[in-house]
Amino acid sequence: MARLEVKRQMGQGDIAAVSELLEVATSEDGHSPLGEHRWLDLVHGGRHGFAGLVAWEPGHGHPVGYAQLTREPLAGPVASATGPTWALEFVVDPHHRSRDPDIGHTLLAAALGVVREEGGGHVHLWLHHPTAATDELAGAVGLARGRELLQMRRHLPTGISSDLPVRPFVAGQDEAAWLEVNNRAFRWHPEQGGWDRETLQARQGQPWFDASGLLLHERDGKLAGFCWTKEHRDADPALGEIYVVAVDPAFQRLGLGRSLVLAGLELLAQRGLVAGMLYVDAANVGAVRLYEQLGFTVDHVDRAYVGDFAPAGRDGRRPSGQGPDPDD
Repeated sequence: MARLEVKRQMGQGDIAAVSELLEVATSEDGHSPLGEHRWLDLVHGGRHGFAGLVAWEPGHGHPVGYAQLTREPLAGPVASATGPTWALEFVVDPHHRSRDPDIGHTLLAAALGVVREEGGGHVHLWLHHPTAATDELAGAVGLARGRELLQMRRHLPTGISSDLPVRPFVAGQDEAAWLEVNNRAFRWHPEQGGWDRETLQARQGQPWFDASGLLLHERDGKLAGFCWTKEHRDADPALGEIYVVAVDPAFQRLGLGRSLVLAGLELLAQRGLVAGMLYVDAANVGAVRLYEQLGFTVDHVDRAYVGDFAPAGRDGRRPSGQGPDPDD
């Protein structure tokens, strides 16, 4: 039986131990167990609404599992009906998955217990490459299938040129305009919307950040849209990602989104990358169709599992079979 430690702040020793676990799992699985937003929460030691659950087993000097909760504000009817939203992600050491298959269940059940103790709310758990087994695990703790993200890929170069004028982002000059466009374009999004200088600076401080890979398009002296690219040189094959693409609502319906994606892919190809990648919500039919027209095909699916949990001591958790809220 794994022993759990629930930490509201992560010290340097905790961060190092969990980071080593994440590296082992990433090497085994081919993807990071934590999304970038959650990773930054971890390495910064946690923020308000953070909880890290570390699983240990006797005789092992390293964590055998880790779950992370982050409470986030969410606008709209979900927030008013169910309270705050909680992002949940977890990982089990690859060497312990078959030896102790209950570690994952223990981590998830304990994390949802924290949610209930903190007043309840709406929980979404992201899992990469979901299977029937992950459906069963999520269902066992009261979570149901929710939103799905498609990772789509295509070969580079595209053979389609973009004549859209773009320029690279200039640090110390373009932050305010970029934040305004990003937050207007993603005002509905719980993770990409509502950024501030600190959030942007955290990305700029990452080893992968390259200002020349963040392309800006301006019209009438105003920032109209951007395409933020990211390189994954350690992947096999090396991948160039369309990390974020956005158009200011004032400049929509001009075909800028398509042109910005092409500009980003063109830049990645010029840098020697032979494969392009992006993520798109499976429910965003228009965007999926656009990317298919640009030659992208689905590589794999990532899935959110969701549920609403009442405060501890109350009977109000939504049954796992009720399905997700459409705002997930």
